[in-house]
Amino acid sequence: MRSSPLEPAHEAAGATFTDFAGYRMPVRYSSDLAEHHAVRRAAGVFDLSHMAEVGVVGPDAVPFLDHALAGSFGAMPVGRAKYSLLLAEDGGILDDLVVYRTGEDVFLVVANAANRSVAVDALVARSDGYDVEVTDDSDTTALVAIQGPAAAGTLDALVVADRLQPETPLDELRYYRVLHALFDGAEVLVARTGYTGEDGFEIYSGTDVASSIWVALLETGADRGVVPAGLAARDTLRLEAGMPLYGHELSVDVRPAQAGLGRVVATSGSFVGDAGVQPDPDARVLVGLVTEGRRAPRAGYDVVHDGTVVGTVTSGALSPTLGHPVAMAFVDPAVAGEGQLLHIDVRGTAIPSIVTPFPFYRRTPRG
Repeated sequence: MRSSPLEPAHEAAGATFTDFAGYRMPVRYSSDLAEHHAVRRAAGVFDLSHMAEVGVVGPDAVPFLDHALAGSFGAMPVGRAKYSLLLAEDGGILDDLVVYRTGEDVFLVVANAANRSVAVDALVARSDGYDVEVTDDSDTTALVAIQGPAAAGTLDALVVADRLQPETPLDELRYYRVLHALFDGAEVLVARTGYTGEDGFEIYSGTDVASSIWVALLETGADRGVVPAGLAARDTLRLEAGMPLYGHELSVDVRPAQAGLGRVVATSGSFVGDAGVQPDPDARVLVGLVTEGRRAPRAGYDVVHDGTVVGTVTSGALSPTLGHPVAMAFVDPAVAGEGQLLHIDVRGTAIPSIVTPFPFYRRTPRG
């Protein structure tokens, strides 16, 4: 089992650990609920060093990525980030990714930890014939995220203290942008991206400076209500934000349009998986469900309409922010319309649920 470079800090903070994608990662520090609310009201600091980072460098970086992924990268300016998909030959989803363009011919591809080998192997194989170098940089890269309304103020304080030195003013960094910076003299990347539905930043660094970044964020943000947050809070936060999770909503058996990701797929050019990217007309589609009461639906529960099973829950929880259960489910297209009444079989009890558009929770813009 792999360990995060921040494991000593997690142990010192009293974290409860879990095995996640082959890593020993903190699932919580205090309570799932407290950490969830901290992110919505102030900010939480997450260790995401288990994620897979793949470097793509070379004169053919753009045409290679256009071929290897289901997106178009030629018009993507330096300093931008883009959500994309790695597809199998038949159009199924091998992984969902975030791609950062950090130089003219330099890209950083970030894959899910559980799909590290799949993503690296596929990208290396697809680089044949292109003047490009693909490297697995996961073991030498750490990733610390700060998410929540207090995130920007916390980073601003580090800039004022001259510990964080961005190449351009931090307040010019918009959503899905990335910039180069120095932290205590070490090179880092600061991205305004995240997986919680809140404003926030993700800081990519070498493993040797990750601990300093972690401590600085928590100490600087302490009077703002910033706390460490684990994987449990991260899951309920992303669910409220309507963000799919690989292994739940996304898999090799799912086509992008089924999961509401048709917009991510390039409409011109050719790429691996393009021939099979369109789902069958009767293929189930991903919807949001809001249920009554407080009994939370779980992955695997049946969705029923008029006594017939018409779908399956993929993720569900009692929303800490909204105070009622929410779920994601794949259902038959005929019952996928907004406002449709369905029922979820929760251990033999039919719980009424309404098809609801994503996201369940949307942050209120500040400032």
